[in-house]
Amino acid sequence: MPHSAAHLANLDLTTLAERLGRLCRQQGAMVTAAESCTGGGVASAITAVAGSSDYFETGYVTYSNAAKRRLLGVPEALLEAHGAVSREVVEAMVTGACRDSGASLGVAISGVAGPGGGSDDKPVGTVWLAWGSAEGAESERFHYPGDRRAVRERAVREALVGLIRRLEANG
Repeated sequence: MPHSAAHLANLDLTTLAERLGRLCRQQGAMVTAAESCTGGGVASAITAVAGSSDYFETGYVTYSNAAKRRLLGVPEALLEAHGAVSREVVEAMVTGACRDSGASLGVAISGVAGPGGGSDDKPVGTVWLAWGSAEGAESERFHYPGDRRAVRERAVREALVGLIRRLEANG
């Protein structure tokens, strides 16, 4: 039975990762994560669950633009035109991660975790997330309050919640 958004948002990372694992097993889904500002936090949460190798094979920490280009195939033109923290780049990141890994569902994250690096149009706490497959993606912009740790934790949580919601919609 699908969980309400409010219910999922109140669960701890371990519980979210366990729920994700159950859904992946039920549906035969493989997942991947392409992370920038979260530095592997999504992959860490997923792989903290015993048996996660059944549905998680590869994750990507592409902190630099060069890594986004090299590992995920993000076009230089997108990075130049929109910047790494953008709808266009996170969507290219998730489709590239799914294409490279063979995962049926993925999440990508790029943001400004702080304390520096913000701008007027992308203040500290701005995070773009995209969920999708090799065929396409959908994305959403978030703005999280708090310090670097808080922004990163909220982004990891939202990534897992988004994966769960998409699998529940399929199931």
